[in-house]
Amino acid sequence: MTTEWSEKDSTTHQDHVIAHVLGATILGYFIHDEALYVLLDIGFIWMIYLDGEMGLLPHPVAIGELDAGEKRSQIQVDIDLLLREGCRAQGLRQLIRAPVNCLIEEVSFHARSDVFRLLIVGQEDGLTVDTSLSSGEIKVIGTLRRHG
Repeated sequence: MTTEWSEKDSTTHQDHVIAHVLGATILGYFIHDEALYVLLDIGFIWMIYLDGEMGLLPHPVAIGELDAGEKRSQIQVDIDLLLREGCRAQGLRQLIRAPVNCLIEEVSFHARSDVFRLLIVGQEDGLTVDTSLSSGEIKVIGTLRRHG
């Protein structure tokens, strides 16, 4: 079993989605049904699945397709709050505010066995998204750049 990360080629579809998220800022996210839903300041939701596949939809469409029952309306309230107030938003019930200020400049895809890593490099700071096919786990970690 390999313990080192190796860069993984992205698919044409992934490249297309990544091209659209460059220049957007991550406001918040939530995890639902083995997928990470990332709210961008442009009003779109960037979906990242366990295997690294991804999609991008306007937030009303993404939430409309979500099978989340009663949580759907709470998610929409949180989205509206984050889009209106940005990183200062308080009182979120379903979404988690982005742990760092991340205006997306670069995205790279890595793999190690059945674990995938998306490195999102921001203008100031970044995010690391780790997903595991075997456990179904998704982790989002803020990565701080050293300023100086």
